[in-house]
Amino acid sequence: MQTFTYFTAFIFIVATLLLSLNFTLAPHFPYLKKRDPFECGYIGFQMTRLPFNISFFLYALLFLLFDLEILLAYPFALSIFINTIFGLITVLVFFLLLTIGFVFELGKEALTIKSKLANISIIPGSILRMSKLSIPNNNRLTLS
Repeated sequence: MQTFTYFTAFIFIVATLLLSLNFTLAPHFPYLKKRDPFECGYIGFQMTRLPFNISFFLYALLFLLFDLEILLAYPFALSIFINTIFGLITVLVFFLLLTIGFVFELGKEALTIKSKLANISIIPGSILRMSKLSIPNNNRLTLS
């Protein structure tokens, strides 16, 4: 316990020392342009909060979920020789629940990203006559 206390105190002292050195020795030239939103080096021309497809958010959540699954399965894999049947059943139930949730999302087609080009239908024989582009009432793009 005493080693942990010394280690915690040492980390706190080093962090405080490095932060104070940074605040005292680093050049500090504040001006108005530094407070503007940064967009890859370009001046912001329009609003940066544009709407995006919710499918990308679902992919990010699934990545996080399955990344945490690997993180939670790692200790079991390291201690597999000292685990009992209870540990095996617990991990199998955990994997089963995640698999059922993944199959459910696949069944609901929640992971398909609908492209804007998916609704384009080209009528045969009209490829040579691409002078007019019309959008009928059913929102399918056809060439006539």
